[in-house]
Amino acid sequence: MIQGAGSNVGKSLLVAGLARAACKRGLSVAPFKPQNMSNNAAVTVDGGEIGRAQALQARAAGLEPVTDMNPVLLKPETDTGAQVVVHGKRLTTVKARDYAALKPQLLAPVLESFHRLKSAHDLVIVEGAGSPAEVNLRAGDIANMGFARAADVPVILAGDIDRGGVIAQIVGTQAVLAPDDAAMIAGFLINKFRGDARLFDDGYALIGARTGWPGFGVLPYFADAAKLPAEDALDLPGKSAGRGLNIACLGFSRIANFDDLDPLAQEPGVSLSMIRAGQAIPGDADLVILPGSKSTRGDLAFLRVQGWDIDLAAHVRRGGQVLGICGGYQMLGDAIHDPQGIEGAPGSTPGLGLLQIETVMTRDKSLTEISATHAATGRLVRGYEIHIGQSDGPDRARPFAHVAGTAEGASAPSGAVQGTYLHGLFSEDGFRRAYLGGLGAVSSQVQYGTVVERALDALADHMAEHLDLDGIFAIAR
Repeated sequence: MIQGAGSNVGKSLLVAGLARAACKRGLSVAPFKPQNMSNNAAVTVDGGEIGRAQALQARAAGLEPVTDMNPVLLKPETDTGAQVVVHGKRLTTVKARDYAALKPQLLAPVLESFHRLKSAHDLVIVEGAGSPAEVNLRAGDIANMGFARAADVPVILAGDIDRGGVIAQIVGTQAVLAPDDAAMIAGFLINKFRGDARLFDDGYALIGARTGWPGFGVLPYFADAAKLPAEDALDLPGKSAGRGLNIACLGFSRIANFDDLDPLAQEPGVSLSMIRAGQAIPGDADLVILPGSKSTRGDLAFLRVQGWDIDLAAHVRRGGQVLGICGGYQMLGDAIHDPQGIEGAPGSTPGLGLLQIETVMTRDKSLTEISATHAATGRLVRGYEIHIGQSDGPDRARPFAHVAGTAEGASAPSGAVQGTYLHGLFSEDGFRRAYLGGLGAVSSQVQYGTVVERALDALADHMAEHLDLDGIFAIAR
Protein backbone atom coordinates (compact mmCIF):
# COMPACT_ATOMS: atom_id res chain seq x y z
CA MET A 1 0.00 0.00 0.00
CA ILE A 2 1.27 3.45 -0.95
CA GLN A 3 0.31 6.07 1.63
CA GLY A 4 1.33 9.71 1.51
CA ALA A 5 2.97 11.92 4.09
CA GLY A 6 0.57 14.58 2.79
CA SER A 7 -2.07 15.15 0.16
CA ASN A 8 -1.06 15.30 -3.51
CA VAL A 9 2.32 13.66 -2.99
CA GLY A 10 1.81 11.63 -6.17
CA LYS A 11 0.27 8.42 -4.78
CA SER A 12 -1.96 7.85 -7.82
CA LEU A 13 0.95 8.12 -10.25
CA LEU A 14 3.17 5.92 -8.09
CA VAL A 15 0.54 3.16 -8.06
CA ALA A 16 0.06 3.46 -11.83
CA GLY A 17 3.81 3.21 -12.41
CA LEU A 18 4.19 0.25 -10.07
CA ALA A 19 1.27 -1.49 -11.78
CA ARG A 20 2.82 -1.08 -15.22
CA ALA A 21 6.23 -2.16 -13.87
CA ALA A 22 4.67 -5.29 -12.33
CA CYS A 23 2.99 -6.06 -15.67
CA LYS A 24 6.35 -5.83 -17.38
CA ARG A 25 7.59 -8.48 -14.96
CA GLY A 26 4.79 -10.81 -16.01
CA LEU A 27 2.69 -10.39 -12.89
CA SER A 28 -1.09 -10.18 -12.83
CA VAL A 29 -1.65 -6.96 -10.89
CA ALA A 30 -4.70 -4.92 -9.86
CA PRO A 31 -4.99 -1.43 -8.37
CA PHE A 32 -7.15 -0.74 -5.34
CA LYS A 33 -8.21 2.38 -3.44
CA PRO A 34 -10.53 1.71 -0.50
CA GLN A 35 -11.93 5.24 -0.39
CA ASN A 36 -11.50 8.04 -2.89
CA MET A 37 -12.86 11.58 -2.91
CA SER A 38 -13.17 12.89 -6.44
CA ASN A 39 -15.72 14.23 -8.89
CA ASN A 40 -13.59 12.87 -11.73
CA ALA A 41 -15.20 9.47 -12.16
CA ALA A 42 -14.99 6.67 -14.70
CA VAL A 43 -17.70 4.27 -15.83
CA THR A 44 -16.76 0.63 -15.25
CA VAL A 45 -17.43 -2.44 -17.35
CA ASP A 46 -19.70 -3.78 -14.59
CA GLY A 47 -21.96 -0.72 -14.81
CA GLY A 48 -20.77 1.39 -11.90
CA GLU A 49 -18.40 4.28 -11.31
CA ILE A 50 -15.00 4.63 -9.66
CA GLY A 51 -12.38 7.36 -9.35
CA ARG A 52 -10.73 8.27 -12.66
CA ALA A 53 -7.28 7.61 -11.15
CA GLN A 54 -8.19 3.97 -10.53
CA ALA A 55 -9.32 3.67 -14.16
CA LEU A 56 -5.90 4.91 -15.26
CA GLN A 57 -4.23 2.49 -12.85
CA ALA A 58 -6.34 -0.33 -14.30
CA ARG A 59 -5.12 0.63 -17.77
CA ALA A 60 -1.56 0.56 -16.47
CA ALA A 61 -2.26 -2.95 -15.20
CA GLY A 62 -3.74 -4.05 -18.52
CA LEU A 63 -7.23 -4.42 -17.04
CA GLU A 64 -10.69 -3.03 -17.65
CA PRO A 65 -11.85 -0.92 -14.68
CA VAL A 66 -14.29 -2.59 -12.27
CA THR A 67 -16.04 -1.24 -9.18
CA ASP A 68 -13.97 -3.44 -6.83
CA MET A 69 -10.95 -1.23 -7.60
CA ASN A 70 -12.56 1.67 -5.70
CA PRO A 71 -15.43 0.41 -3.55
CA VAL A 72 -16.13 3.73 -1.80
CA LEU A 73 -16.20 6.94 -3.83
CA LEU A 74 -17.11 10.29 -2.26
CA LYS A 75 -18.30 12.93 -4.73
CA PRO A 76 -18.43 16.40 -3.14
CA GLU A 77 -21.62 18.30 -3.94
CA THR A 78 -21.10 21.24 -1.54
CA ASP A 79 -18.35 22.45 0.78
CA THR A 80 -19.86 20.34 3.59
CA GLY A 81 -21.55 17.39 1.89
CA ALA A 82 -20.86 14.59 -0.57
CA GLN A 83 -22.56 11.78 -2.42
CA VAL A 84 -21.45 8.36 -1.18
CA VAL A 85 -21.00 5.75 -3.92
CA VAL A 86 -20.51 2.14 -2.76
CA HIS A 87 -19.61 -0.64 -5.21
CA GLY A 88 -20.27 1.78 -8.05
CA LYS A 89 -23.78 2.85 -7.02
CA ARG A 90 -25.06 5.85 -5.08
CA LEU A 91 -25.79 4.89 -1.46
CA THR A 92 -26.66 8.24 0.09
CA THR A 93 -25.64 11.87 0.47
CA VAL A 94 -24.17 12.93 3.81
CA LYS A 95 -22.76 15.98 5.50
CA ALA A 96 -19.06 15.80 6.30
CA ARG A 97 -19.76 15.77 10.03
CA ASP A 98 -22.05 12.72 9.62
CA TYR A 99 -19.70 10.65 7.49
CA ALA A 100 -17.75 9.41 10.52
CA ALA A 101 -20.86 7.61 11.75
CA LEU A 102 -21.25 5.92 8.35
CA LYS A 103 -17.65 4.75 7.96
CA PRO A 104 -17.89 1.64 10.20
CA GLN A 105 -20.57 0.27 7.84
CA LEU A 106 -18.25 0.68 4.85
CA LEU A 107 -15.30 -1.42 6.01
CA ALA A 108 -17.07 -4.69 5.15
CA PRO A 109 -17.75 -3.80 1.47
CA VAL A 110 -14.20 -2.42 1.21
CA LEU A 111 -12.71 -5.68 2.44
CA GLU A 112 -15.04 -7.71 0.20
CA SER A 113 -13.72 -5.89 -2.85
CA PHE A 114 -10.11 -6.17 -1.73
CA HIS A 115 -10.31 -9.92 -1.15
CA ARG A 116 -11.96 -10.49 -4.53
CA LEU A 117 -9.07 -8.70 -6.23
CA LYS A 118 -6.51 -10.43 -4.03
CA SER A 119 -7.87 -13.86 -4.96
CA ALA A 120 -7.84 -13.05 -8.69
CA HIS A 121 -4.36 -11.51 -9.05
CA ASP A 122 -0.73 -12.09 -8.09
CA LEU A 123 -0.41 -8.61 -6.65
CA VAL A 124 -2.74 -5.84 -5.47
CA ILE A 125 -1.27 -2.34 -5.14
CA VAL A 126 -3.30 -0.17 -2.80
CA GLU A 127 -3.48 3.62 -2.77
CA GLY A 128 -4.21 5.49 0.43
CA ALA A 129 -6.14 8.75 0.67
CA GLY A 130 -4.82 12.00 2.07
CA SER A 131 -2.37 11.08 4.81
CA PRO A 132 -2.27 8.78 7.84
CA ALA A 133 -0.83 11.76 9.72
CA GLU A 134 -4.39 13.10 9.91
CA VAL A 135 -4.79 11.16 13.14
CA ASN A 136 -7.89 13.16 14.03
CA LEU A 137 -9.61 11.04 11.35
CA ARG A 138 -8.21 7.71 12.57
CA ALA A 139 -11.36 6.45 14.34
CA GLY A 140 -13.24 4.23 11.90
CA ASP A 141 -10.66 4.86 9.18
CA ILE A 142 -11.06 2.80 6.00
CA ALA A 143 -8.69 4.77 3.77
CA ASN A 144 -5.25 4.48 5.36
CA MET A 145 -4.07 2.68 8.50
CA GLY A 146 -7.53 1.41 9.39
CA PHE A 147 -7.62 -0.49 6.12
CA ALA A 148 -3.94 -1.50 6.22
CA ARG A 149 -4.36 -3.15 9.59
CA ALA A 150 -7.73 -4.74 8.81
CA ALA A 151 -6.35 -6.26 5.60
CA ASP A 152 -2.78 -6.82 6.88
CA VAL A 153 -1.19 -4.82 4.06
CA PRO A 154 2.37 -3.45 4.44
CA VAL A 155 2.72 0.28 3.76
CA ILE A 156 5.31 2.40 1.96
CA LEU A 157 5.15 6.06 2.97
CA ALA A 158 5.75 8.53 0.12
CA GLY A 159 6.89 12.10 0.68
CA ASP A 160 6.77 15.02 -1.78
CA ILE A 161 10.06 16.93 -1.81
CA ASP A 162 8.87 19.37 -4.48
CA ARG A 163 6.86 21.33 -1.91
CA GLY A 164 9.62 21.36 0.69
CA GLY A 165 9.68 20.00 4.25
CA VAL A 166 9.84 16.35 3.24
CA ILE A 167 12.02 15.37 6.22
CA ALA A 168 9.44 16.76 8.62
CA GLN A 169 6.64 15.14 6.59
CA ILE A 170 8.00 11.64 7.05
CA VAL A 171 9.59 11.89 10.48
CA GLY A 172 6.57 13.82 11.74
CA THR A 173 4.18 11.18 10.42
CA GLN A 174 5.94 8.54 12.46
CA ALA A 175 5.83 10.83 15.50
CA VAL A 176 2.05 11.23 15.47
CA LEU A 177 1.07 7.68 14.51
CA ALA A 178 0.04 5.18 17.13
CA PRO A 179 2.76 2.51 17.55
CA ASP A 180 0.61 -0.26 16.01
CA ASP A 181 -0.06 1.92 12.97
CA ALA A 182 3.58 2.94 12.59
CA ALA A 183 4.51 -0.74 12.68
CA MET A 184 2.64 -1.24 9.38
CA ILE A 185 5.14 0.98 7.54
CA ALA A 186 7.80 -1.08 5.78
CA GLY A 187 9.76 1.86 4.36
CA PHE A 188 9.63 5.22 2.63
CA LEU A 189 10.38 6.83 -0.69
CA ILE A 190 10.87 10.41 -1.86
CA ASN A 191 8.91 11.66 -4.85
CA LYS A 192 9.19 14.62 -7.27
CA PHE A 193 12.87 15.48 -6.78
CA ARG A 194 14.30 18.17 -9.08
CA GLY A 195 18.03 18.58 -9.66
CA ASP A 196 20.98 16.52 -8.40
CA ALA A 197 19.57 13.82 -6.10
CA ARG A 198 22.99 13.40 -4.46
CA LEU A 199 22.42 16.71 -2.73
CA PHE A 200 19.72 14.98 -0.68
CA ASP A 201 21.90 12.09 0.48
CA ASP A 202 22.24 13.49 4.00
CA GLY A 203 18.52 14.19 4.28
CA TYR A 204 17.67 10.71 3.04
CA ALA A 205 20.04 9.16 5.58
CA LEU A 206 18.61 11.35 8.35
CA ILE A 207 15.06 10.12 7.64
CA GLY A 208 16.24 6.52 7.83
CA ALA A 209 18.13 7.13 11.05
CA ARG A 210 15.24 8.98 12.75
CA THR A 211 12.53 6.52 11.73
CA GLY A 212 14.37 3.22 11.47
CA TRP A 213 12.60 2.66 8.16
CA PRO A 214 14.49 1.56 5.04
CA GLY A 215 14.37 3.87 2.05
CA PHE A 216 13.30 2.63 -1.37
CA GLY A 217 14.81 5.51 -3.30
CA VAL A 218 14.45 9.09 -4.52
CA LEU A 219 12.28 9.48 -7.61
CA PRO A 220 13.05 12.46 -9.85
CA TYR A 221 10.20 14.60 -11.10
CA PHE A 222 8.43 12.89 -14.01
CA ALA A 223 7.70 15.56 -16.60
CA ASP A 224 5.54 13.30 -18.77
CA ALA A 225 2.97 13.13 -15.99
CA ALA A 226 1.29 15.99 -17.86
CA LYS A 227 0.46 13.50 -20.63
CA LEU A 228 -1.60 11.39 -18.23
CA PRO A 229 -5.13 12.23 -17.05
CA ALA A 230 -5.15 14.39 -13.93
CA GLU A 231 -7.31 13.26 -11.00
CA ASP A 232 -7.50 16.58 -9.17
CA ALA A 233 -8.86 19.74 -10.79
CA LEU A 234 -6.10 21.65 -8.98
CA ASP A 235 -3.60 19.77 -11.16
CA LEU A 236 -5.09 21.08 -14.39
CA PRO A 237 -2.66 23.44 -16.14
CA GLY A 238 -3.72 27.05 -16.60
CA LYS A 239 -2.71 26.86 -20.26
CA SER A 240 -1.47 24.11 -22.57
CA ALA A 241 1.68 24.48 -24.63
CA GLY A 242 -0.06 24.32 -28.01
CA ARG A 243 -0.59 27.21 -30.40
CA GLY A 244 -3.35 27.96 -32.83
CA LEU A 245 -7.04 27.40 -32.08
CA ASN A 246 -7.90 29.07 -28.75
CA ILE A 247 -10.11 26.94 -26.50
CA ALA A 248 -11.20 28.22 -23.09
CA CYS A 249 -12.70 25.89 -20.47
CA LEU A 250 -14.60 27.27 -17.48
CA GLY A 251 -13.16 26.10 -14.16
CA PHE A 252 -16.31 25.40 -12.16
CA SER A 253 -16.10 25.04 -8.39
CA ARG A 254 -17.49 21.49 -8.68
CA ILE A 255 -15.95 20.61 -12.05
CA ALA A 256 -16.43 16.92 -12.84
CA ASN A 257 -15.00 14.46 -15.36
CA PHE A 258 -12.55 17.01 -16.67
CA ASP A 259 -10.50 14.26 -18.34
CA ASP A 260 -12.53 15.34 -21.38
CA LEU A 261 -9.87 18.03 -21.76
CA ASP A 262 -6.76 15.83 -21.65
CA PRO A 263 -6.67 14.93 -25.38
CA LEU A 264 -7.12 18.60 -26.32
CA ALA A 265 -4.14 19.56 -24.17
CA GLN A 266 -1.92 17.23 -26.25
CA GLU A 267 -2.84 18.85 -29.57
CA PRO A 268 -0.04 21.10 -30.92
CA GLY A 269 -2.59 23.11 -32.92
CA VAL A 270 -4.66 23.96 -29.85
CA SER A 271 -4.08 26.45 -27.05
CA LEU A 272 -6.24 25.25 -24.15
CA SER A 273 -6.83 27.62 -21.22
CA MET A 274 -8.51 26.82 -17.91
CA ILE A 275 -10.44 29.92 -16.82
CA ARG A 276 -10.29 30.25 -13.05
CA ALA A 277 -12.53 32.18 -10.68
CA GLY A 278 -12.04 35.91 -11.08
CA GLN A 279 -10.75 35.64 -14.65
CA ALA A 280 -12.69 36.77 -17.72
CA ILE A 281 -13.30 34.55 -20.71
CA PRO A 282 -10.68 35.69 -23.27
CA GLY A 283 -12.08 37.77 -26.07
CA ASP A 284 -10.01 35.84 -28.61
CA ALA A 285 -11.39 32.42 -27.66
CA ASP A 286 -12.59 30.40 -30.64
CA LEU A 287 -14.38 27.80 -28.52
CA VAL A 288 -15.63 27.95 -24.93
CA ILE A 289 -16.26 24.63 -23.17
CA LEU A 290 -18.64 24.35 -20.25
CA PRO A 291 -17.48 21.08 -18.63
CA GLY A 292 -19.29 18.66 -16.35
CA SER A 293 -20.29 19.59 -12.82
CA LYS A 294 -21.26 17.65 -9.71
CA SER A 295 -23.59 20.50 -8.70
CA THR A 296 -25.13 21.92 -11.86
CA ARG A 297 -27.36 24.58 -10.31
CA GLY A 298 -24.67 25.50 -7.79
CA ASP A 299 -22.04 25.92 -10.51
CA LEU A 300 -24.48 27.86 -12.66
CA ALA A 301 -24.73 30.35 -9.80
CA PHE A 302 -20.91 30.29 -9.53
CA LEU A 303 -20.69 31.01 -13.27
CA ARG A 304 -22.90 34.06 -12.89
CA VAL A 305 -20.91 35.37 -9.93
CA GLN A 306 -17.80 35.34 -12.13
CA GLY A 307 -19.64 37.30 -14.84
CA TRP A 308 -19.09 34.45 -17.29
CA ASP A 309 -22.74 34.62 -18.42
CA ILE A 310 -22.05 38.12 -19.76
CA ASP A 311 -18.79 36.97 -21.35
CA LEU A 312 -20.53 34.00 -22.99
CA ALA A 313 -23.26 36.18 -24.47
CA ALA A 314 -20.60 38.50 -25.94
CA HIS A 315 -18.62 35.50 -27.21
CA VAL A 316 -21.67 34.18 -29.08
CA ARG A 317 -22.46 37.62 -30.53
CA ARG A 318 -18.91 37.71 -31.93
CA GLY A 319 -19.53 34.39 -33.67
CA GLY A 320 -17.68 32.22 -31.18
CA GLN A 321 -18.46 28.55 -30.62
CA VAL A 322 -19.75 27.03 -27.36
CA LEU A 323 -19.79 23.37 -26.31
CA GLY A 324 -21.48 22.22 -23.12
CA ILE A 325 -20.69 18.73 -21.80
CA CYS A 326 -23.06 17.04 -19.35
CA GLY A 327 -23.69 19.60 -16.58
CA GLY A 328 -22.39 22.32 -18.90
CA TYR A 329 -24.93 21.20 -21.49
CA GLN A 330 -27.72 21.50 -18.91
CA MET A 331 -26.60 25.05 -18.01
CA LEU A 332 -26.89 26.20 -21.62
CA GLY A 333 -30.65 25.61 -21.63
CA ASP A 334 -33.59 27.76 -20.56
CA ALA A 335 -34.07 26.20 -17.13
CA ILE A 336 -32.93 23.46 -14.74
CA HIS A 337 -35.62 21.95 -12.54
CA ASP A 338 -34.82 19.94 -9.41
CA PRO A 339 -38.24 19.28 -7.82
CA GLN A 340 -36.92 16.55 -5.49
CA GLY A 341 -33.88 18.48 -4.29
CA ILE A 342 -31.43 15.89 -5.58
CA GLU A 343 -28.53 18.34 -5.93
CA GLY A 344 -29.58 20.80 -3.24
CA ALA A 345 -32.70 22.70 -2.24
CA PRO A 346 -35.74 21.82 -4.38
CA GLY A 347 -36.53 24.41 -7.02
CA SER A 348 -35.76 25.71 -10.49
CA THR A 349 -32.95 27.86 -11.83
CA PRO A 350 -33.03 29.88 -15.07
CA GLY A 351 -30.38 28.66 -17.49
CA LEU A 352 -28.20 30.67 -19.82
CA GLY A 353 -30.81 30.56 -22.59
CA LEU A 354 -28.29 29.66 -25.29
CA LEU A 355 -30.08 26.40 -26.12
CA GLN A 356 -33.81 25.85 -26.27
CA ILE A 357 -33.96 22.94 -23.86
CA GLU A 358 -35.02 22.42 -20.26
CA THR A 359 -33.60 19.86 -17.84
CA VAL A 360 -35.40 17.98 -15.07
CA MET A 361 -33.25 16.30 -12.43
CA THR A 362 -34.27 12.75 -11.55
CA ARG A 363 -32.89 10.19 -9.12
CA ASP A 364 -32.12 7.76 -11.92
CA LYS A 365 -28.46 7.99 -12.91
CA SER A 366 -27.17 7.17 -16.37
CA LEU A 367 -23.93 5.16 -16.15
CA THR A 368 -23.00 3.63 -19.47
CA GLU A 369 -20.33 3.44 -22.14
CA ILE A 370 -21.51 4.89 -25.45
CA SER A 371 -20.70 4.58 -29.13
CA ALA A 372 -22.26 7.37 -31.18
CA THR A 373 -22.05 9.05 -34.56
CA HIS A 374 -21.30 12.77 -34.57
CA ALA A 375 -24.10 14.48 -36.50
CA ALA A 376 -21.98 17.15 -38.21
CA THR A 377 -19.02 15.03 -39.34
CA GLY A 378 -20.35 11.48 -39.36
CA ARG A 379 -17.38 10.43 -37.25
CA LEU A 380 -17.50 7.69 -34.64
CA VAL A 381 -17.52 8.96 -31.05
CA ARG A 382 -16.75 6.62 -28.16
CA GLY A 383 -17.38 7.91 -24.68
CA TYR A 384 -19.54 7.43 -21.62
CA GLU A 385 -22.52 8.96 -19.87
CA ILE A 386 -22.50 9.63 -16.13
CA HIS A 387 -25.28 12.03 -15.18
CA ILE A 388 -28.66 12.61 -13.62
CA GLY A 389 -31.37 14.61 -15.36
CA GLN A 390 -33.17 14.51 -18.67
CA SER A 391 -33.04 17.36 -21.19
CA ASP A 392 -35.60 18.12 -23.87
CA GLY A 393 -36.77 21.00 -26.06
CA PRO A 394 -36.86 22.33 -29.64
CA ASP A 395 -33.07 22.35 -30.11
CA ARG A 396 -33.01 18.59 -29.59
CA ALA A 397 -34.28 18.42 -33.18
CA ARG A 398 -30.69 19.30 -34.15
CA PRO A 399 -28.74 16.65 -32.19
CA PHE A 400 -25.05 16.70 -31.43
CA ALA A 401 -24.82 12.98 -32.18
CA HIS A 402 -26.86 9.84 -32.77
CA VAL A 403 -26.74 6.79 -30.50
CA ALA A 404 -28.19 3.70 -32.18
CA GLY A 405 -30.33 5.97 -34.32
CA THR A 406 -31.56 8.03 -31.36
CA ALA A 407 -30.84 11.76 -31.13
CA GLU A 408 -28.31 12.79 -28.45
CA GLY A 409 -27.58 16.34 -27.34
CA ALA A 410 -28.73 19.55 -29.00
CA SER A 411 -27.59 22.42 -31.22
CA ALA A 412 -28.78 25.99 -31.66
CA PRO A 413 -30.11 26.89 -35.15
CA SER A 414 -26.83 28.64 -35.98
CA GLY A 415 -24.81 25.59 -34.90
CA ALA A 416 -22.59 27.85 -32.80
CA VAL A 417 -23.89 26.51 -29.46
CA GLN A 418 -23.98 22.77 -28.88
CA GLY A 419 -24.45 20.44 -25.95
CA THR A 420 -23.93 16.74 -25.28
CA TYR A 421 -24.01 14.24 -22.43
CA LEU A 422 -21.05 12.34 -23.92
CA HIS A 423 -17.91 12.39 -21.80
CA GLY A 424 -14.55 11.27 -23.14
CA LEU A 425 -15.51 12.18 -26.70
CA PHE A 426 -12.18 13.82 -27.59
CA SER A 427 -10.24 10.63 -26.88
CA GLU A 428 -11.40 9.30 -30.26
CA ASP A 429 -8.68 10.52 -32.64
CA GLY A 430 -10.72 10.68 -35.84
CA PHE A 431 -13.57 12.60 -34.25
CA ARG A 432 -11.23 15.00 -32.44
CA ARG A 433 -9.39 15.86 -35.66
CA ALA A 434 -12.61 16.36 -37.60
CA TYR A 435 -14.21 18.47 -34.86
CA LEU A 436 -11.16 20.70 -34.37
CA GLY A 437 -10.64 20.92 -38.13
CA GLY A 438 -14.17 22.26 -38.45
CA LEU A 439 -13.14 25.08 -36.13
CA GLY A 440 -10.04 25.86 -38.16
CA ALA A 441 -7.38 23.92 -36.26
CA VAL A 442 -4.45 22.49 -38.20
CA SER A 443 -4.80 18.70 -38.31
CA SER A 444 -2.31 16.67 -36.31
CA GLN A 445 -1.35 13.02 -36.15
CA VAL A 446 -1.63 12.80 -32.35
CA GLN A 447 -2.89 9.38 -31.28
CA TYR A 448 -4.09 10.00 -27.76
CA GLY A 449 -4.21 6.36 -26.68
CA THR A 450 -0.63 5.91 -27.81
CA VAL A 451 0.42 9.04 -25.91
CA VAL A 452 -1.02 7.60 -22.69
CA GLU A 453 0.47 4.14 -23.20
CA ARG A 454 3.94 5.52 -23.92
CA ALA A 455 3.74 7.76 -20.86
CA LEU A 456 2.81 4.78 -18.65
CA ASP A 457 5.70 2.76 -20.07
CA ALA A 458 8.07 5.68 -19.52
CA LEU A 459 6.80 6.07 -15.95
CA ALA A 460 7.44 2.41 -15.19
CA ASP A 461 10.96 2.63 -16.68
CA HIS A 462 11.58 5.85 -14.73
CA MET A 463 10.63 4.14 -11.46
CA ALA A 464 12.68 1.06 -12.30
CA GLU A 465 15.74 3.24 -12.84
CA HIS A 466 15.48 5.24 -9.63
CA LEU A 467 13.64 3.09 -7.07
CA ASP A 468 14.38 -0.28 -5.51
CA LEU A 469 11.50 -2.10 -7.20
CA ASP A 470 12.81 -5.50 -6.12
CA GLY A 471 12.63 -4.34 -2.52
CA ILE A 472 9.19 -2.78 -2.99
CA PHE A 473 7.66 -5.88 -4.53
CA ALA A 474 9.38 -8.13 -2.00
CA ILE A 475 7.45 -6.65 0.94
CA ALA A 476 4.10 -7.83 -0.50
CA ARG A 477 2.51 -10.67 1.42
